[in-house]
Amino acid sequence: MANYPPRSVVVTYDEDSQQLILQLVDPAKLAPLLARTLKAPILLDEFDFRLDDEFVRRFGGGVLNLIALGQPDIKQYMSFTPHPIDRPSEE
Repeated sequence: MANYPPRSVVVTYDEDSQQLILQLVDPAKLAPLLARTLKAPILLDEFDFRLDDEFVRRFGGGVLNLIALGQPDIKQYMSFTPHPIDRPSEE
């Protein structure tokens, strides 16, 4: 298996082409640009360190909602449940 260095992911919505664009960036090169930006940490222990379907659904929805703050046109394509979906009990 190939060994890849750590990367940050930048998500951009291009309104002209109506595309979400993902870019992998060296974190060290990105750090100066992020020095004075708002951080929104996601504490994995609050999710019992489970990066499962529900976590991914909520994470992706959160990212899209953040993009929509500055580019509200993307909202017309969004149709997901904003709150946690009840899971069947694990008995």
